[in-house]
Amino acid sequence: MIWTLEIIVLTMVVITAVAAISVKDLLGAAVLFGAYSFMMCLLWAIMGAVDVAFTEASVGAGISTVLFVSAVFRTSRRSKD
Repeated sequence: MIWTLEIIVLTMVVITAVAAISVKDLLGAAVLFGAYSFMMCLLWAIMGAVDVAFTEASVGAGISTVLFVSAVFRTSRRSKD
């Protein structure tokens, strides 16, 4: 049972990582990075590293995502693609 859950979360980690580096929109990449960090947090929690999971949730999925999204909203686009 636990192996199937780990495989599912690991698959979602790989999917969000590939999507985050392949998307062209910066806001989409920031949101996908937050989803990646959240999936890594789940993976750490499943493996039993609760302290690492808590740090990943607070720093990776929380503060970094908010800073990236706010930086995207503060910049302006120079070209219309």
